[in-house]
Amino acid sequence: MTSNGTGASGAAPPADYRLLLPDGWFRVRIDPDGREQSVDALVDRQFEGVDNAPHLKRQLRERLLAQAVAAYQDGGIELYLSLQQAGPLTIPASLLITLVTPPPGGSLPATADLVTRLAADGDGDVSLVELPAATAVRVRRETGQPDRPAPAGAPGDPDEVLPSITLDYQLPVPATDAYLLLTFSTPLIQIGDAMVELFDAVAGSLTWLDGDGAHE
Repeated sequence: MTSNGTGASGAAPPADYRLLLPDGWFRVRIDPDGREQSVDALVDRQFEGVDNAPHLKRQLRERLLAQAVAAYQDGGIELYLSLQQAGPLTIPASLLITLVTPPPGGSLPATADLVTRLAADGDGDVSLVELPAATAVRVRRETGQPDRPAPAGAPGDPDEVLPSITLDYQLPVPATDAYLLLTFSTPLIQIGDAMVELFDAVAGSLTWLDGDGAHE
């Protein structure tokens, strides 16, 4: 994560951050230099031992590459996908981390103002929460009611809007004018509360690191 000098107090912004993710979550590189190799590794892992599904494998690769490109173009820093197992099933979920910076000559609203604005827009269940790393804006959104959860790695229609639960956390980056946006998503609406508890725990694990990798 890059920063833009020192804050008004003279304090240096963090050099990076750390999150604790469950076992079975796969980091997909979204930068142009590493995304194809990273996506290929994920696809090979998902289709390990399956030699008769080249069409599905190709569809999954194309979809993941498109997701990685879009995430990078929107300012994404990291993308994580869940390969966590529950018996024979994979638990589908994702986490996209984005650095949100002010527009040229402008500024981003303070957390309290952001809560007011999002709540007025009816943009999901909006609240201000205290995390160890910062006071954050939390937004839970839910769309649709699926008959059954979508299987992990299913190709689907790229233009179809699937039912899902999305949980956003916006945390101000210390000594900067930027926010770190954590966007969690899962199609498992039937166990949505349990998935949100997991996402809340991951967000709560975030810590800022200084240049030596130590906690601030």
